[in-house]
Amino acid sequence: MKTRVWVVDNVVDKQRIYPQIQEAAEWLRAGEVVAFPTETVYGLGADAANTAAVDKIFAAKGRPSDNPLIVHVANVVQVEAIVAAIPPVAKTLMERFWPGPLTLVLPKRAGTVSERVTANLPTVAVRMPDHPLALALIEASGLALAAPSANRSGKPSPTTAAHVLADLNGRIAGVIDGGPTGIGVESTVLDCSGEVPTILRPGGVTKEALSEAIGRVEEAIGIGDEQTAPKAPGMKYTHYAPKAPLWIVAGPPSLLQRLVDESRAGGKTVGVLTTEENKSRYAADAVMACGTRRELETVAHRLYDTLRQFDETGVDLIYSEAFPEEGIGVAIMNRLRKAAGGRVIRE
Repeated sequence: MKTRVWVVDNVVDKQRIYPQIQEAAEWLRAGEVVAFPTETVYGLGADAANTAAVDKIFAAKGRPSDNPLIVHVANVVQVEAIVAAIPPVAKTLMERFWPGPLTLVLPKRAGTVSERVTANLPTVAVRMPDHPLALALIEASGLALAAPSANRSGKPSPTTAAHVLADLNGRIAGVIDGGPTGIGVESTVLDCSGEVPTILRPGGVTKEALSEAIGRVEEAIGIGDEQTAPKAPGMKYTHYAPKAPLWIVAGPPSLLQRLVDESRAGGKTVGVLTTEENKSRYAADAVMACGTRRELETVAHRLYDTLRQFDETGVDLIYSEAFPEEGIGVAIMNRLRKAAGGRVIRE
């Protein structure tokens, strides 16, 4: 099966009918899977109520069956149809941050979405993407769309349609090409089903912003044990990994360069993931900057694309600088640790 590509400008005129979006919506209603851009990364969408369609997501990605999916909606009416209740704190967050990169975990309404979407958990993860094409597609389909990132499971998430096709060409029905995504790392996942809102995955909305809006917010971020079903994506398995093994170096550039020199002396080809400020300080087989330390948003935006570029170099291993864990830096380091499988070298 050849994957269909629809090219659509990401500035959507709501007064126009776009044949590309209408056709993609028809395919979704027919039980196919279609990738589309959001403000974070490209998602791989299917009708959240159609188990056969959702199974196609897992098959295309090679995704573990106990890893739940996020349901994407275009309005609050769609949320009310699939959740048992919307707590006041969740309503406040929807008003403040939707549409946007915030996923809320809420108690689900029985019989509304496939159990494959929720991994048989009593909760469902929901968000409203802040991207005109994503919203237009959801509205045109009339469906709530289960949509994880549109990549092979474990690989860096896609921030362009080319990334989607590199991983899934021939494995999915189609992709809407709306150009590069904006934020570059996935949404923040916040569990609102308990007494205290708890961050399950850091992302585009920071803990500081959440705390300012609703007060106390806790964190439960990490890789879960093998017996426990994760409550949100990104909690249990290694994700976002390039082909070559990745190590995070929590130390000065001199330490990272020494590790590079030792590895190259041992016959390895080595890549370095750094920033524009430090790029000239390293000598390696491939040195790539993914933004600036002055603006960590640029690192978040380019992180996955840079990890994929290392795949093209064919290096044997990669050393990455660490980043300050504040603001969006928390999400950056979360993704890097997952990509590295937790491998961190310290002084």
